[in-house]
Amino acid sequence: MPRGRRSKLRARERRQRLRAEARARAQAEAGAPAAAVGGPPPGPGPAPGSGPAAKARGHVQRSRGARAAEGAGQELLAQKAAVLVEHLLLQYKRKEPIRRADMLRVVHKRYRKDFPEVLRRAAERMDLFFGLELKEVKPNGNSYILVNTQGDAGDGPSGWSFPKKGVLMPLLSVIFLNGNRASEEEIWGFLNTLGIYDGKSDFIFGEPRKLITQDLVQEKYLLYQQVPGSDPPRFEFLWGPRAQAETSKMKVLEFLAKLNDTVPSAFAPHYEEALKEEEERAQTRARAAPAPGAPPKAGGRPRATPGRHPRPL
Repeated sequence: MPRGRRSKLRARERRQRLRAEARARAQAEAGAPAAAVGGPPPGPGPAPGSGPAAKARGHVQRSRGARAAEGAGQELLAQKAAVLVEHLLLQYKRKEPIRRADMLRVVHKRYRKDFPEVLRRAAERMDLFFGLELKEVKPNGNSYILVNTQGDAGDGPSGWSFPKKGVLMPLLSVIFLNGNRASEEEIWGFLNTLGIYDGKSDFIFGEPRKLITQDLVQEKYLLYQQVPGSDPPRFEFLWGPRAQAETSKMKVLEFLAKLNDTVPSAFAPHYEEALKEEEERAQTRARAAPAPGAPPKAGGRPRATPGRHPRPL
C-alpha cells in the first residue's frame, strides 16, 4: 500500500477512535452519578493508626478505594467497547472485512489481555442497538462478519432494522422516562450525549433532524407536534402508533435493564406503569378472542384446531 494512503488510513482510524472515546465519556458522565470514595472525617478518640476503630476505618477506606479503582477500570473497558463499536459499524457500512488484528489495533495493544471482554461488550451492544450479530467466519479464526438479525438491510418485517434500531429504542426510552412525552430540547440533549448533533450529519444515521422529525414520523414510530398553548411555539415527541403496536413499555424497560446490567423492576415507578399496560393489553386480547366453540365471524375463515386443517370453503 502506498505510504500516503497508509497515512490517511491511520489518521482516519485515529479520528474515529477519538470520536468514540468522547462519545463514551459523554454517556458515562450523563448516566453515572458521582461516587464518594473518602472516609468519614476523623473525630475525637484514639490516636490515628491505633485501636480497632482505626483499623476498621482503614479497611473501609481501602475497600472504597478498591471499588473506585474497579469502577474506573470498568468505565475504561466500556469506552474501549464504544470505540470498537464505531469501528465495526464503519466496516459494516463500507462492506469491508472485519479482522481481529485491526480490532486489536483500534482497542490498542496495551489492552490485549482485556480484549476478549471488550469484544464481548462491543458484540452485545451491536446486537442490542443495531440488530447486528458478530460471528467468526470460522472457529478460532482471525476474521468476523456482521449478520443482520432484523431482516434485510432495508425495512425488515417490523422496520426495526439497521441503522434505525440504533436510535429508535433509545428515543422511545427517553420519551417513556419523561412522562410519555419529551420536549425537543430533551431529545436533542439526549442525542448530544451520543455524539449526534442537530445540523451535523452522522456517518451512521445521516442527517439527524430529518431522521427524527421526518423519517420516523412518516413511518409512524414517532409523533412530532407543537406543545399545546406554547407561545412562541415549542415542539415535543411522543410514541407513534406503530411504536405502540410493535413494542411496549415493558420491552423498553427490558432494553434499559440489559443496558444497565439490572432488572426492569429497578426502574420504579415506570415498572408499575409498564405492568399496568401489560395487564390492559392482556385484557384487550382476551376480549378480542372468540369464545370456545363459537362459530367464526361472517366472512371469516374457520379457525384451525390442533392437529387439524381448516376445511376448504
